[in-house]
Amino acid sequence: MGITTRGVGLLVAAVVLLGVGFRFAYPELTLLGGAAATAVGYALATAAWRPRLEVARRADPDRVVRGEPAAMTLTVRNTGRLRAASLVAADRCGDRAVPVPLLRLRPGRDTTVRYDVPTRRRGVVPVGPLRVTRRDPLGLVAVTRPYGGTVPVWVHPRIHPLSAVPTGAGRSLDGRADAVPHGSITFDSLREYVVGDELRRVHWRTSARVGELMVRENVDTSLPRIVVLLDNRAAAHPGRVDGVAESFESACEAAASVVAAAVREDLPVALLLVAPEPDPVDGPDAVPAGHGPLDRLAAARLSEVDDALRAAASRLRQERLGDTLVFLTGPGGRGDLGHVGALRGAYPSVVAGV
Repeated sequence: MGITTRGVGLLVAAVVLLGVGFRFAYPELTLLGGAAATAVGYALATAAWRPRLEVARRADPDRVVRGEPAAMTLTVRNTGRLRAASLVAADRCGDRAVPVPLLRLRPGRDTTVRYDVPTRRRGVVPVGPLRVTRRDPLGLVAVTRPYGGTVPVWVHPRIHPLSAVPTGAGRSLDGRADAVPHGSITFDSLREYVVGDELRRVHWRTSARVGELMVRENVDTSLPRIVVLLDNRAAAHPGRVDGVAESFESACEAAASVVAAAVREDLPVALLLVAPEPDPVDGPDAVPAGHGPLDRLAAARLSEVDDALRAAASRLRQERLGDTLVFLTGPGGRGDLGHVGALRGAYPSVVAGV
């Protein structure tokens, strides 16, 4: 609850008038001071009334690609039974406030407002809560309360069509690394024939040499696994235009394009960030567990941790998360490409994009 400038002035005037009136026995001043104090008390009692409002909002859609339209539908219902609500309200949408008309909202009635959500920039746009301000008729006291929760709108990076994704590499039994764009069936070993085996699997040349039927055992080589490593260090993206690192935005679009192409080809793909991501429950841009890579790219932010690439390279070398590594960095990361090139022993195919 806050007293406006007018309310503060009237309260000070009430104290002065009452003090002077009682001190010098002026009943007129005492009457004026009492009226001013009564007006302030009435304003406090009026503004203290808390309207019963029910807020529901729906994003249409809640996930869009940068530049695509998105809208928010807000419905406010007066669940009170006694009096209409004459309020001033504004819904928070990112960094701006959207006015919501709530004049003379009768009990049991609702009002609906629909407005556009800004999608010009990649990111997570928090919408809400609704901030309702109640004032007394004289404008002496103003009380602002939040209603409803916050609904995020995920603005994904743009996805550019890729005709192909980097081919993976499957390791054969003799130690070679062969390109396997979509996986393959690879010869494993020979064994003796068992009743029920298909005759087309009999290896006749070996059978003739050893004098008994021998059949081929095959294994299904796993699909190529792609690991996309996005460099989110602030030092790798030094350029800024209106506070935005355009090279990082381009890197996010490149990562989204590779991920989308891999998913389209039914290839396993993993997205990693060089700097650690924030706690899933920390901050409005945090990504809850279980969200996909495009949501993580929407929430990705630059980090001031400069030595994070060494730790990320060490983890990739130890865990060997795939066989094709795609590293995406900015102009400031050219000098660190050697750390990624050293991963050739663990990843047969390494692609670096600046």
